[in-house]
Amino acid sequence: MQKENELIESILVHNFNESEVDLIQKYRGKPLLIIIYNNQCLGCTGRAIPFTIDELPFPIYLDCGRSVYDQFDSLGTPQWILITKDGLFSRSIFGSQDGAQNRLMYALQQVNEQVN
Repeated sequence: MQKENELIESILVHNFNESEVDLIQKYRGKPLLIIIYNNQCLGCTGRAIPFTIDELPFPIYLDCGRSVYDQFDSLGTPQWILITKDGLFSRSIFGSQDGAQNRLMYALQQVNEQVN
């Protein structure tokens, strides 16, 4: 389990070609917002980006075997994970908890202030 302000060594996922991607290496020096959701979850798919648009506004990776879900000790889906530009674990927010959207907005502002 990762702890807040802990350096993240790697986050291993797969792209749609089934190649392994380390998100920390790929996006080094940039803050990351990772959304973990399940296509079989009605709550997640009701709030997810539709797959019918021509171009997705962000890349999608697969968490094969729940490794990222477990790495951040997720409570369920959707789960938002914030990583600072320096690769530090900033926050994990379970989307079904009361006030989750407000906590996410405050966390994003904090990470954005660190970038600017």
